Amino acid sequence: MKKLKIGIIGIGRLGYEHACNIANRVPACDLVAISDKNITRAKEVAEELGVSAVYENPADLCNDPNVEAVAIVTNTDSHVDMIELAMNAGKHVFCEKPLAETVEKCKRAEKIVEAHPELTFMLGFMRRFDHSYAVAKEKINRGDIGDIVLVRCYSQDPISIIQGTLEYAPRSGGQFIDMSIHDIDLIRWLTESEPKKLWAIGGCYEFKQYKDWDDGDNVSCLIQNENETMAFFYAGRAAAHGSAVETEIVGTRGTLRISAVPTDSLLEVMSEHGVCRECYQDFVTRWHDAYIKEMEYFCAQVEKGEPANPNVYDGTKSTNIAFRCKESFLKNELLTLS
Repeated sequence: MKKLKIGIIGIGRLGYEHACNIANRVPACDLVAISDKNITRAKEVAEELGVSAVYENPADLCNDPNVEAVAIVTNTDSHVDMIELAMNAGKHVFCEKPLAETVEKCKRAEKIVEAHPELTFMLGFMRRFDHSYAVAKEKINRGDIGDIVLVRCYSQDPISIIQGTLEYAPRSGGQFIDMSIHDIDLIRWLTESEPKKLWAIGGCYEFKQYKDWDDGDNVSCLIQNENETMAFFYAGRAAAHGSAVETEIVGTRGTLRISAVPTDSLLEVMSEHGVCRECYQDFVTRWHDAYIKEMEYFCAQVEKGEPANPNVYDGTKSTNIAFRCKESFLKNELLTLS
């Protein structure tokens, strides 16, 4: 099978993970170009991964005739500009979430994608490609748990990375858009419905500086969907035990629960402290396989010339919901969306 030639823009922590996957772990593609404003780092990664084309200016990567598709793993506020550069240059696009930091910019991204129907666009909500979530979705679609009553999502980042989180916080868009948007996408995907009412609450329980950014370090939201299913999500910034993501889907005939214990093995440590299981310490480790599977899917859709999901409209809808959550959080009131 012909390999898709991909160039990547942005090689920070997640960008580096994607670069390694494209270069070494996804047989359907080759990493042929790297762009990052930190040109020294870009050259280091290029040498490590055997990539000859290195650019400081992302426009140069997009105009490289050897590049067929572009993976965008930059700061959220640059996503739409990068999408425009790549698609206007005739490249297929994989873009990390969230789509943009405002709904207006999401709408602009929609217009860009619509102007290039010959090109494949995909948004990186990787949890849909995690094996456990994929199996859960199959069981829901088969009717194994009856009709969905409630989706409960629980996400925590480890306190070990809080300094980087605090540094990024003023330009992140806030916890609902930066972190909870994954759970918002899962709720939409699993229930196949959109919120009609929501009430978001939270606060600055540990890191008071979040108040300066109209944000919280721990937030939650209760949702009623248009099809009457209920949903609840919680997001925390500073878990002592590590990175933890848990999802529960309660149905009329059964319940599905994913990652009740956030560990990658069945190992139990027995010591004078009792019996414990060690938790993931970062999100990249937890979602390693999902990042690979989503890129495999993207390459397959490009090969077939078919649209990919999640799409640009999923990005807009999830972003809009995230900002309505933030509005409810700031106003401390129930919002009706429909």
